[in-house]
Amino acid sequence: MKYGKNLFIKILNSLHLIIAVSKKEVRQLKRDYRLLFVIFFFPVFLLVIFGYAINFDVRHIKLAVYDQEKSDLSRELINSLKSSEYFDIVAYLNSINESDKTLDEKSAQCVLVIPKDFSRKIYSRQNVTLQFLIDGVDGNTASIIKNYVSMATFDMSNNISQEVYARLGFKSYQPIDLEPVFWYNPSLQTTRFLVPGLIAMILLITSVISISLTLVREKERGTQEQLNISRLNPFQLLIGKIIPYLVVAVVNATFILIASYILFGVEVRGSFTELILSTLLFLFASASLGIFISVISDSQQIAFTLGTFISLLPSVILSGFIFPIDNMPWAVQILTNITPAKFFIVILRNIMLKGVGIETYYVQTIYLLTFALILLTLGTIISRKKTEAA
Repeated sequence: MKYGKNLFIKILNSLHLIIAVSKKEVRQLKRDYRLLFVIFFFPVFLLVIFGYAINFDVRHIKLAVYDQEKSDLSRELINSLKSSEYFDIVAYLNSINESDKTLDEKSAQCVLVIPKDFSRKIYSRQNVTLQFLIDGVDGNTASIIKNYVSMATFDMSNNISQEVYARLGFKSYQPIDLEPVFWYNPSLQTTRFLVPGLIAMILLITSVISISLTLVREKERGTQEQLNISRLNPFQLLIGKIIPYLVVAVVNATFILIASYILFGVEVRGSFTELILSTLLFLFASASLGIFISVISDSQQIAFTLGTFISLLPSVILSGFIFPIDNMPWAVQILTNITPAKFFIVILRNIMLKGVGIETYYVQTIYLLTFALILLTLGTIISRKKTEAA
């Protein structure tokens, strides 16, 4: 009984010290107007810039046409492309040589070449070859244009075949009817896919950078020694400094979710409770990374540089935010585990886009918790050794 009472008193004293450190950090934060501006303005600013700038959707492809036949059927083919939202006819060419110049000058992204015997072969039920010359400098855009061209050609082929067969008295027959159905993102908008990754990246960057500067600021101002001789142990000091920035990060996360809904129409289809809990876990992991950086840094400049390098580059390149991890070499796939954004992006896409429960992403929550505990333990050990050495 007495042991339990003593343990309870120790826990209360520890909480009192942690709250005291948090209050001190809040007072310092309120006086730093530049940091407050960056913390609250920077996340939404990044969301707007990245949300509109990073877009893999290809619309209004600039198409030039070299029609060697100029028949009713070829004009019907051109009009069907023109009526699509994917193609804009920008030029009609008079020779095949003009196609080189058109693509070289980037006046068009694609050139359609219609052969002289286009109508004759169709009416005689022969195969016709349409040539699309595509600018392949940007491989991703070229692949998307190729897919659009293939789909448009397939649709036109079916329509023309039915029309021609009807004129000739034949009954068209299509044994297999392809009907693709896209789940979770029916319109295939890139923004809906990227917004969860943007949220993870922005929260990681702002949390790591802001928290990594906290302990370093104490060193530069000469107040670190006062903290070392106080009753605070390293764990209490680190937790006390994390709490205010976790609260700020939660407010930022709310702003980002609201902005993503207003600007990009991204809704949360899953449980808000699971979203909040997983976000808190991710912020705890991000805070642990920021604490670890602050412990090993001797100046705010070094802490800012390390925080930016460790949070920004991995969260963009190695997290699956833009580049699929499954397509990376196995050695790089192992390296992707250095960023907590990798696990949080999976959680966000499951909750926000798919609307599924924790049974689909519980492994990622375990990874996030393990990541946070390892870094917080390392930060505590290093901080204790530095305190003893001093």
